[in-house]
Amino acid sequence: MGPSDEKPRRLDGGQSRCPRCGLLGDWVATLEHDWVLLEPDMRPLAHTVPAGRRWIELSDGRVTVYAVCPPEQFQRCRVEHDLACPAQPLPDLWPWLTSLRIENARRVERQNDPEYPEPRMPPEQRPDAG
Repeated sequence: MGPSDEKPRRLDGGQSRCPRCGLLGDWVATLEHDWVLLEPDMRPLAHTVPAGRRWIELSDGRVTVYAVCPPEQFQRCRVEHDLACPAQPLPDLWPWLTSLRIENARRVERQNDPEYPEPRMPPEQRPDAG
């Protein structure tokens, strides 16, 4: 057996429909010998995707999670379909942000409740007083 003009075989599972929403996704083998459903034709800059959710393509077609934070400035990644699937809730990617949203929802409720008037700061203590 000598050198071949064939390209290396890629570990590509092809496309399949998501069982929850029915949209097409790319089944790709992982470095850990599993499979992950990724968004097709989408390769955003890695720093725009949460650490631990960045799937980097390897030369043989497999992918691996790239949790380096911050990633290189121009590094591209793949996005798992679970993050974009409209048929399931978004996971809690940033717990502190989820807590902030919950607290802001409470503030909106209190703001609209006449029983709990917004505390008022005396004019002389306001940041814009001068």
